[in-house]
Amino acid sequence: MEIPGKVAIITGASAGIGLATARLFADEGARVVLVARSADKLAAVAADLVRRAHEALPLPADMRDPASVHGMVELAFGRFGRIDILVNNAGQAVAGAVANMSPTDFRKVIDLNVFGMLYALQAVVPKMRHGGGGLIINVSSMVSRLHIPGLGGYAASKAALNMLSDTARGELAAENIRVITMYPRVTTTDFAKNSLGDQEMRHNQRKGAPDGDSPEQVASRILEAVLREPAEQFME
Repeated sequence: MEIPGKVAIITGASAGIGLATARLFADEGARVVLVARSADKLAAVAADLVRRAHEALPLPADMRDPASVHGMVELAFGRFGRIDILVNNAGQAVAGAVANMSPTDFRKVIDLNVFGMLYALQAVVPKMRHGGGGLIINVSSMVSRLHIPGLGGYAASKAALNMLSDTARGELAAENIRVITMYPRVTTTDFAKNSLGDQEMRHNQRKGAPDGDSPEQVASRILEAVLREPAEQFME
């Protein structure tokens, strides 16, 4: 897909991969819809993009709340009259051994990493049908293909997302709605710092983690996925 003039919804756009993606897409000529829970952070990001002569619409939303997600999509569609791209990026990790991981924390992560992604996909599909097609990029993780002690809960949430993406890809193909799964590796953001669960395990994972990709490097791969439209996009 060519990106100039396209309307792109980017969730988790207030920091990290989402913020880097929003900036890159705006630089490439997209009209970006910025989504996150923090209205203040989104407003600051949007103001910066507007100062650089880009078109940006900040729409605070809680991705765990289907009414909030659908309301956000309706506002974006009302403003632009179309939705071409969804970068389904908002997510959270949980640390802890499977045998003693908090079910409450795991449920919170599932609500965001699986249901939040599902709510967004379901909200944009009718709008994409209206426009003759579109592109959905679900941001997963390489962790979903590995077995890393302490990250079973997070990996399980992303593995569920992978299956939803793979199935939706086949189901929506005839309607010209393409679904791509993005697989970042370790990324140099505050993502791990903001994870739920075992504090000591979280600290040890951050301390022992290999050098990661920058958010900008991941954003460049997401842009490449938009341009090339593979079924799956990896960092290498």
